[in-house]
Amino acid sequence: MDSVDKRKFLSLFERSLSDEFLADNPEEDLHTFSVELVAYCLMGNHFHLLFYQQDDPLEISRLMKSVSTSYAMYFNKRHKRQGHLFQSIFRASWISSDSYLLHISRYIHLNPQTWRTFYWSSLRHFLGTAQCDWVHPERILTMSGDQYRQFMEDYEDRAAVLKALKNELAL
Repeated sequence: MDSVDKRKFLSLFERSLSDEFLADNPEEDLHTFSVELVAYCLMGNHFHLLFYQQDDPLEISRLMKSVSTSYAMYFNKRHKRQGHLFQSIFRASWISSDSYLLHISRYIHLNPQTWRTFYWSSLRHFLGTAQCDWVHPERILTMSGDQYRQFMEDYEDRAAVLKALKNELAL
């Protein structure tokens, strides 16, 4: 998945989740979904998405079917290939506490080793340097951008210490 592919993938979510996109494109027959994209990270061979869903338990499945079908058609055409693009159906987990939700967002944003400068995640939205109507960090963001950055860095420091200890114990 190169930058062109990632841009297309995100545009499909924008098309499905943005009220502004619908208003700017009234001629298109688009279905919007009652789901909010809270956090994302697009890696080279996989992606992480965190959604908020209020009512219909099948709405995320419908959104993912719509986006993945459109994206597979685009990708196959662009790369002159055919067949399945995704290895299996997406996996979803229920998040039952605010604390877990905050930690999941951090896990998503720390996925790339270069998380501080990685363009293809919603971290910029959490830090307040990017904004759009179809990414909703406010669903979990109870701290300012500087505090969220510190929240990320604290865990990164802790993970480095734990890794060093584990390596030392293995000697």
